Formats: sequence, structure tokens, C-alpha cells
Amino acid sequence: MLQHDFKTWASIIRTLCVDSRHSEALSFFHQCIKGYADFKPDHSVVASILKSCSALLALRLGTALHGYVVKQGHDSCQVTNKALLNMYAKCGKLVECNKMFYQLSHRDSVIWNIVLSGFSGSMKYNSDVMRLFRTMHSNGEAMPNSVTVAIVLPVCARLGDVDAGKSVHAYVIKSGFEVDTLAGNALMSMYAKCGLVSHDAYAVFDIIGHKDVVSWNAMIAGLAENRLFEDAFTLFCSMVKGPTQPNYATIANILPVCAMLDERVAYQYGRQIHSYVLQRTELSADVSVSNALISFYIRVGRMMEAESLFWAMDARDLVSWNAIVAGFASNGEWLKALHLLSNLVSMEMLLPDSVTIVSILPLCAQLRNLQVGKQIHAYIFRHHYLFEDTSVGNALVNFYAKCGNTEKAYHTFNMMPRKDLISWNSILDAFGEKRHHSRFLSLLHSMLKLRIRPDSVTILATIHFSASLLSVEKVKEIHNYSIKAGYLVSDTAPRVGNAVLDAYAKCGNMDYANRMFQNLSEKRNLVSCNSMISGYVGLGSHHDANMIFSGMPETDLTTWNLMVRVYTENDCRDQALGLFYELQARRMKPDEVTIMSILPICTQMASVHFLKQCHGYIIRSCFEDLHLKGALLDAYAKCGIIGCANKLFLSSAGKDLVMFTAMIGGYAMHGMCEEALGIFSDMLKMGIKPDHVIFTSVLSACSHAGRVDEGLKIFYSMEKIHGMKPNAEQYACVVDLLARGGRVREAYSLMAKMPIEANASLWGSLLGACKTHHEVELGRIVANHLFKIKADDIGNYIVLSNLYAADARWDGVMEVRKMMRNKDLKKPAGCSWIEVERKHNIFVAGDCSHPQRSIIYSTLCTLDQQIKEPIEF
Repeated sequence: MLQHDFKTWASIIRTLCVDSRHSEALSFFHQCIKGYADFKPDHSVVASILKSCSALLALRLGTALHGYVVKQGHDSCQVTNKALLNMYAKCGKLVECNKMFYQLSHRDSVIWNIVLSGFSGSMKYNSDVMRLFRTMHSNGEAMPNSVTVAIVLPVCARLGDVDAGKSVHAYVIKSGFEVDTLAGNALMSMYAKCGLVSHDAYAVFDIIGHKDVVSWNAMIAGLAENRLFEDAFTLFCSMVKGPTQPNYATIANILPVCAMLDERVAYQYGRQIHSYVLQRTELSADVSVSNALISFYIRVGRMMEAESLFWAMDARDLVSWNAIVAGFASNGEWLKALHLLSNLVSMEMLLPDSVTIVSILPLCAQLRNLQVGKQIHAYIFRHHYLFEDTSVGNALVNFYAKCGNTEKAYHTFNMMPRKDLISWNSILDAFGEKRHHSRFLSLLHSMLKLRIRPDSVTILATIHFSASLLSVEKVKEIHNYSIKAGYLVSDTAPRVGNAVLDAYAKCGNMDYANRMFQNLSEKRNLVSCNSMISGYVGLGSHHDANMIFSGMPETDLTTWNLMVRVYTENDCRDQALGLFYELQARRMKPDEVTIMSILPICTQMASVHFLKQCHGYIIRSCFEDLHLKGALLDAYAKCGIIGCANKLFLSSAGKDLVMFTAMIGGYAMHGMCEEALGIFSDMLKMGIKPDHVIFTSVLSACSHAGRVDEGLKIFYSMEKIHGMKPNAEQYACVVDLLARGGRVREAYSLMAKMPIEANASLWGSLLGACKTHHEVELGRIVANHLFKIKADDIGNYIVLSNLYAADARWDGVMEVRKMMRNKDLKKPAGCSWIEVERKHNIFVAGDCSHPQRSIIYSTLCTLDQQIKEPIEF
């Protein structure tokens, strides 16, 4: 720099620009200008520096050079003008670019192409590109060339305007450069992106005179984009056999194709491509090729190969890290994925981007790891580029929602600088899941006020919300909106239609559900049928459910589970068992829901053998569902084997409220009040909050054991300690508790002071107590109340009749029996059953059909005599 050799300096600047060492060129140019006022760069140096400004998007220096060009009189130089136009186009200053373009007196094809290229860089200016191209073609100032075609055709593809693309193709043929590689490649890509790959794109590919690697890559990529994977792989095999060698882009295109092939050959072909890569040093050293291989191995479920390749890489970029993290996440290895993220952050060489965050936050939600999720949230706050990213904000909202922290999800949603439709859908789904009805409706109204048009996801969330409210009117509203918006005739029709059908079914309106089922017609599927069956299950209509079931062309385990359940709940145990055995004969494996549906059959039949078979299946299948264990425990208790129920309870590691409720209910059923109270005490010590069901079980245990004072203490603790208002069932238990303890008047007084209206169960319980303790007058008053509420229950009349008879009130007996005759009430025959040596024995009062009846009645007679014999001390 000591000697003022300006020509050498100019030569150095031009050489640096030609070699794409743009930062060095600008730095050296800056030193020359700043250090020496008499250094006057000529038009060639200015053009070179403007090229570097374009590459580095150095707009300020480029604008300053424009001023220098005007001052020095270089604005008439075509080379300089092209460089200025290119700089403005590359920097996105299209207004300045357009203004300068129209100021130029002479515009050749290069200048037109520069402006077209600038406008084509943004999807906002697609129409401007096409208008400018038509102007260029029509005014004859400069004819479009293959470069022009390569600029315009991607815009046609973006617009999906095949006709415009074909017009350009016609111009290419007329101009005689249809065999030109650049134009041919652009035509192929356009046809492929418009879905015309098999004939049009292939025809262009065949015509190209000299197919370069880009030609092959464009054709392979086009076939892959149109899901013609086998054709894409066949073309790749042809390429390998020919003179054109695959490059890194070819490998990146073909590996996803291999992953989509038949699983029997996908891994084998991928391994062969990996072997080919290892034979070419330039490919094996390329990071993008290694990343493509890692992604391939992940897609075919070979995490060991993917991990081995990842750690063997000499250099890894963020794509490598994101691929392996997402791979571990998709294969359920969540802790490994989190560990890798920790390694990435600790390196401080590569900063996690939005892809990393969006991959890792769902893992934290799966693991319910709020701590790590909040640390990631803090990291996002510290990095503005992440905080501004809408996809990251959406992932955070979903994370907090999945972890059950709806308020934090809402706060995150409000903090998002830019919200899209996915953001609104995420927060609506969060409030819908938690049944925050007012908040859901408020958000939905806010979204509609902002003129954000709902999509099918919004519609589905709103339908599920309406179903959770059991509001037919709201389901009708969203159904009406779906019809107007065209969601029931679009590609999403089956999903939206099924959701509407399911919502009507959940609300118990099977007329509307059936109409929807008929309207779906050819679009109805397995989900539609299952929703209909589920609706009929809810109504207990097994005949209607069976009609749908018998007409289904295909079924799944959900269908069979629903049918087993509907027959079980309607006391059709033979049909339920028949379906249970048939589904296994069809090689379907019963799941937790199946077993939970069939367990009530065990209790209905009092079949210990069948119950133990179910228990054995649960153990072999490694089912750990606590609700299932609770149902099994309850079944053992109802079958009279409280010891097995207790063993199951003690062996369960994670006991929840369901397990405690089942065990306490079992002890209450067997009159083991001490044990029931002990379990209840243990539960409270563990900090498990009781619910109404468990209080009913505990109070029932106290009632059967005559523990009046303890029962009352627990009853009054409901509101004082646990903040729960007693319901009708708890009041019934306390009335029964007092009545069994002989405090009938006190029970009647409690009923009179109750904040809720007494139901038939309460009055019936008190009437039974009046009979037991010979409270005839009170019994008559209670019976009057009872007959007003439930006049058709013969059991209540019999209790009152027996009460009168015990007090020798024969006129009362006659009056009650007259009432029974007038109402044509008949007492059903008593029935009981027992399983002996795996055989089911049923006994009905007055029935003598049992084959061993003589032995049974003889034994009963002996027992009766022994009972009547006086006890000798």
C-alpha cells in the first residue's frame, strides 16, 4: 500500500471478486478509498465491487457507489448499469430497480433477465413477473432466451398456471432451444410441480440434448414429489449406469425415495447407496449427504446405524443435530433426545434453531417434564430470533397444554408477537380439553372478530367442545357452519362428518346422529359405524347397536369392545360372552377395554373360574392400567373373594383413588368396617383427595357395621374438612346408618332438614328401617311420601304390608294389598346362582328343576332344624 500502484489495486479487487472472495474485496476497496483520495476506481472496478455488494447484500455501500457512478459520469456505461440493477434486485430494492430499469435507454436480454430475476425472488410479485415477461416478448426490444425461460417457469409452477407454462414451452420450441439444457431443466421442474410428471416432464427430459446432473436430479425429484417412488428409483439406477455421476443433491433426493419403497427392500437399497457414497470421497465428506443418510436410517427404523453415522461425522451442522434428535424422539427414546440437546447447547458453536425447539418440546410434554420445558422456554426468551418464530410459540403453547398447565399455555399464547391459525387452534384445543367453556367461547369469538377463517382443525375442536357440553343446540350450530363453509363436501368431509355424528351420539340425540350417518352415504367408514354403536351403547339400546354391527363391512377391536359392553350392560351375558370368544377366534387380541367390559359378566355369573382366567390374561399381557386393576379388585370382592381383592390391592405399586374406592367398597360389601376405615385413613395420609363415590362406600361400611358415631363424623367432615357438599347418595347412607342404629326419628328429622329433595331411595331406606324397628305411624307417613315419588315399586308395598302385619294392623294390610291389586303389581320370583366346579347353578324361588334338588332340600332341612335347636351352655 506504500506505492500508489492504482492499476495493480484495481486488478486485485477484480480478481478477488471473480474468485468470490467478496468480503476481502470490500475490505481492500474500503482501505483504498479511505487511505487515498486520489484513488478513482474505473467502471470495471465499480462493477466488480457492486457484484460483491450483491453477494453480501451490502445495500448501503451499493447505494453510495450509485451516487459515485452518477458523479463520475459512469451512468452511461452498460456494464456499470447492469451491476447496479443486479445489486438492487438481489437486495430486494425492487422499486429502485424498476425505476432505474425504465430510465435506461438501451435494454438488452441480460438487463431484462436481471429485473425478472429480482421480481421472481418474492411470491408477492408473481403477477409482475408474468406481466414483465409478456412485455419483453411483445415489444421486440430484446428476445427472451433460455435464462429468461429458467426465471419465468418456476413462477408459473408457483402459480399452478399450467397454461402459462405451456405457452412458454411453445415459445421455447419456436425459438429452437428446446434441446437447451437450462431451458429443458426448467420445463421439467415446472411440469413436475404442476403434477404432469409422467408424460410432459418425461417428454422434455428425453428431448434434452445434453443431460447434465441437474437434469437427472430434476427428473428424479419430480417423480418423487409426485409419489412415483419406484419410477424415481429406476431412473436413478439408469443414471448410475450412464456417464453422468450423481452429486450430493442426487443422493439427498434418492434416499427419501428408498425409505418410501417396500420395507423388505428399502433398507437394502439404502445400504447400497451408502456403499456407493463411501467409494467417492467428495460425497462421503459432504455434510448434506451424511445428513440424508442419517434421515434415511431413522425413517427405516435403524437408529443404531443413524447414531453410529452421526458420531462418525468429521463435521456436523445444525441439520445433523436436528435429524438425530428428531430420530430419537420419533423412536420413543426421549431421554437420549434430551441428552443430545444438552450436548448441543453446551458446545456453544451451534445454536439450536426453531426446528430443534419444535422437535424437543413434544418430548418434554410426553415425559411431563415441566422443569426442562421451562428451561427451554427461558432459552427462547434469551434468543430473539426464536421468540419471534411463530412455530416455536405454537410448540410452547402445545407443551404447556399437554402438561395440564392451561393458564401458562394461555399466557404464552398472549405473549406471541405473531399468531397464525395453528396458534389459535392450539389454545382452543387446550381450553376444550380442560372444559373451560367460557374461555373457549371467548377465544373463539375473538378469533372470528379478527377475521381469521377457521379450518377443519378449528371445526373439529369446536365440535368436540360442543359434545363435552352435551349441548345439541351448539352441535347444530357448528354443523350448520360446516355445511355453509363446505367442510362436508371437501376432502375433510369424512373427518368433520364423523365428528358431527359422534357429537350428536354423545349428546344422546340418535335421530340426528342417524340422519348424519345416512348423509355420509359412501363417505361413511369404520369410524362412522363405531360412533353410531357408541351412541346406542350410551342409550343401552343393544338391538340398534347390533343392527349397525351386523351391517358393517369391516370391524376393529373398538367395534367389538363396544358390542361386548352394550350386551354386558343390558344383562345379555350369553351374547357378550359369545362376542368375547368370537373376537379371539378372529385373531384379535383383547385389550384393557375388552377386559373391563367383560369383568361385570364374572360378577353377574359369580364365576370365580372365569374371573381368574381374566386375571391371568391381564398378568400375561402386562396391563398396568389402574382403572382395570380397580375393576378386577371390585370383581373379586363381588364374587366373595375379598382375600384375593386385598392381595391385588397390596401388590399394586401406584394406588390411585379408583383402587382405594374399589377396596373400601369391597370391605363395605363384606361388612368389614374396621378394614374399610383403615384403608380410608391410609388414603387420607397419602394426600389423595376423596370424592363422593369413596365417601358413599365408607358411609355404607359404617352403616352395615352399626358404627353410627364414626359414620356421622365422616359425613360432617365432608363439608367442614374436604369442602364437598353431600349428595343424595351420602344422605341415603346416613339415613340408613341412623335407621339401622335404631335412631329412626333422628333419620326422619335429618331428611326434613336436607338441602336437597329426598328421592325414592332415601324414603325406601327409611321405610325399611321403620319396619325393622316397628315404627308403624312413621312408616305410614314415609310410605305416603314414597308412593308419590315411585308408585310402581312392589317392594315398597310389601315392606309397608309387613310393617302393618307385624303390628297386627290387618286393616292396613288389606288396604295395601288392595292397592297392589289395583296397580296390577306382582312380586318377581327370587333368584340366586353359584358356581360349583366350574358349573353355573341357578335357583329360582319355587323351582324344583335342579338335578340334585333332593340332596339340596335335605341339607337345607337339616340346617333349618339345627338353627331352631336351643343352644346349650
